[in-house]
Amino acid sequence: MIRMILMGILGIAVVATGYWGYQEHQEKNLVLIHAENNYQRAFHDLTFHIDALHDQIGITLAMNSRTQLSKALAEVWKLSSQAHGDVGQLPLTLLPFNKTEEFLAKIGEFSYRTAIRDLDKEPLTDDEYNTLKDLYKKSKDIQSELRDVQTTVLKENLRWMDVELALVSATEPLDNTIIDGFKTVDKKVDGYSDVNWGADMTQAQKNEDEKFANVEGKKISEKEAIEIAQNFFGIKQNLEVDVTESGDGSNYGFYSLTFKHPEHKSNVYMDVTKKGGFPIWVLQDREVKNRKISLNKAAEQAKEFLNEHDFIGMELLDSAQYDNVGVFSFIRVEGDVRIFSERISMKVALDGGDIIGFQAEDYLLANHDHTDFNPKITKEDALAEINPNVDIQEDHLAVIVNDLGEEVLCFEFLGILGNDTYRMFINAEDGTEEKVEKLESSEPVYDEL
Repeated sequence: MIRMILMGILGIAVVATGYWGYQEHQEKNLVLIHAENNYQRAFHDLTFHIDALHDQIGITLAMNSRTQLSKALAEVWKLSSQAHGDVGQLPLTLLPFNKTEEFLAKIGEFSYRTAIRDLDKEPLTDDEYNTLKDLYKKSKDIQSELRDVQTTVLKENLRWMDVELALVSATEPLDNTIIDGFKTVDKKVDGYSDVNWGADMTQAQKNEDEKFANVEGKKISEKEAIEIAQNFFGIKQNLEVDVTESGDGSNYGFYSLTFKHPEHKSNVYMDVTKKGGFPIWVLQDREVKNRKISLNKAAEQAKEFLNEHDFIGMELLDSAQYDNVGVFSFIRVEGDVRIFSERISMKVALDGGDIIGFQAEDYLLANHDHTDFNPKITKEDALAEINPNVDIQEDHLAVIVNDLGEEVLCFEFLGILGNDTYRMFINAEDGTEEKVEKLESSEPVYDEL
């Protein structure tokens, strides 16, 4: 009798285990199908946007009206941004595709810079017209290569999940139709270095090549970079750290460090500037357990951390809580001026208060030598540019980076429209509305435990 009962229980257990395994398999398949559908959508969107980009550049070449040309160039900027975004949704992280991404970004910046200026006063130059002709020809090449890849994908029913698997697990030269196609696109784009982007774009590229030139301090060694990583996390014991050098030996490059945190047994990834030894970004990949400190306490600890690591004059701008992680944004304040271009973002684990995420690239790239905080227009003039339906609650002077990547002095206004709060920036020199941001709803602030 007992034997029969045990056999019955065992049979039920086997059936239950089988059903659970089937459910797990079904759920896994659903996740894979969802990911595959997203990859397919992003790829076909990319092909569509490149087609449209090529056509739109051709339209600008045929135009004569200054007003219509501005609109057409704005559309080129929009399409290049959309194509750039499509690339970012594909599993190409481990595949060299940076030349194509850079080319799309440059098309966007060139068209945007040209579209926003007054073309009646500063019409398109011969050089800029020739640049558009070059872009029309070269975008045709990208379009043709992508269409070849798309035709093969549709004809042979190829899967993007196979691409992702090939990229992640590759231990030898990759052999995949989609990968080979994208490599061909990137190789072709690499030959487009002869495009004349104009003086403004050339200077912008020079600035990109000299990232972190504004950072002060001596050039550090790999050993010193490891010591900085240990100090960042308060680790006293020796670490086994994998260090790679970026920037081809330039003073303005950085060291990339990877190591395992001895306490949490979690992976840590970190970039440190060669000049001055400042952390650029940090990510500790660990599980955050039950909350033990409040969001307010975590914000205080984050600010103390910044002061201890020579990020002086930082004030809390925004805070939010996601599960057991506090997310904070700090900006530098000089006198009464809020300098948004010098921003640092941090993630703090609320189970202990340690830093698990850090992003200081904006702060390190910014110009810290501000000498002129004198607006050319009055606050009343700036207010006149604000939608009269917005109820203004606060105002400040602020420095932001505009859409051209330039630092500009602005009047910052915080106001309410309906149930939403907005942050608006009016150029303090000419009254231009530089930027409008909708602020997220306030996150709950928890009491001290």
